[in-house]
Amino acid sequence: MTKVLLHILSCLVILLNSGDLLSQSLSDLSFGTDSTFDVVTWNIEWFPKNGSTTVDSVGKIIEFLDADLIGLQEIDDTTLCREMVNEIDDYDLFMDYVWFGGLAYIYKTSSIQIQSIYKIYDTAPYWNIFPRSPLVMELTYLGEKIIAINNHFKCCGDGLIDMGNTSDEEFRRYEANVLLKQYIDANFPTDRVILMGDLNDEITDAIPNNVFQMLLNDSTNYLFADYTIANGSSTDWSFPSWPSHLDHILITNELFTEFSNSGSGIQTIMVDNFMSGGFSNYDFYISDHRPVGMKVKINPNTASLNGINKPSISVTPNPTNGQLFIDLTLLKGELTMKVLDVYGRMVHLLHCQGNQLLEFNFDGQAGIYFLIAESDHNQFVVKFMKK
Repeated sequence: MTKVLLHILSCLVILLNSGDLLSQSLSDLSFGTDSTFDVVTWNIEWFPKNGSTTVDSVGKIIEFLDADLIGLQEIDDTTLCREMVNEIDDYDLFMDYVWFGGLAYIYKTSSIQIQSIYKIYDTAPYWNIFPRSPLVMELTYLGEKIIAINNHFKCCGDGLIDMGNTSDEEFRRYEANVLLKQYIDANFPTDRVILMGDLNDEITDAIPNNVFQMLLNDSTNYLFADYTIANGSSTDWSFPSWPSHLDHILITNELFTEFSNSGSGIQTIMVDNFMSGGFSNYDFYISDHRPVGMKVKINPNTASLNGINKPSISVTPNPTNGQLFIDLTLLKGELTMKVLDVYGRMVHLLHCQGNQLLEFNFDGQAGIYFLIAESDHNQFVVKFMKK
């Protein structure tokens, strides 16, 4: 058989396998519901792992999962990722283009309103601990404030924490957890916080070498929502190749009651069960990690919003060419007005009085912005677009 014929046959096999992959029962995959806040963490292993078939398949998986928020890790080709999300109705994508570490959020625009997105621990002193800087999204869902923190910790190691050794992988993950706990305690003491990601370690390790022990010890304030998965059958773990369970979702106590509501829950999402060839094909085309998803039945107005309220200000026209009329008639007293871009960077600051219709000429570049009006006791946010 000639080399040309062998090449043709090989191509046909690949095409047939790709067709099988897409034509199998991915359409039967489901996760999100209209009555729950659905969040997924998913390491998609240097997307796209296997070209256009990966792009097409991941796009379909995201569409069928129907989650409100997906925290992604290991995006390699940002252009293809954005093109993929642009083809999915009702979803948008955020990736940081400065010192990009493969982290991103895909979110449902009809259910989530973004207040700000920014990185933390992204300066040189923290690069060893956080090779990919944590990505924070402050959002509202049903008018309720939620904080999401997407992470991808350093991998590997021997399973033992060598305390104080900055080259030890376990110690680096331990330090990452210490810093994240400190950040949440200091900045979001009364907010619903969801920390997610490929945290590259097991929450079931024995105490002397458990990199999450400081969080497990503080059970009054923190809960690994996926703890039952980690302690359950290995067939349900997120990283079958080892096998181990490395992808976690941690919540703060402001979500404990809601996570116990009927309709709430967490699971490893067995996408491979909906593909021809099972996990072998899933691993070849998609990732070596399965996604982990959490549903939370949110009770509106049951938790402190920490001053973030439903908008009591409005801007017109929206979109705008630059001239904005800001309705502050429902607010009283002295106000601080900030304009943030989608990266959470402040691009304008002004001080004014409430109880007026304020004319404001904004000369920023075209894009999405957030206008924040702050008084002594409240903070109001509204999104606008500059054409």
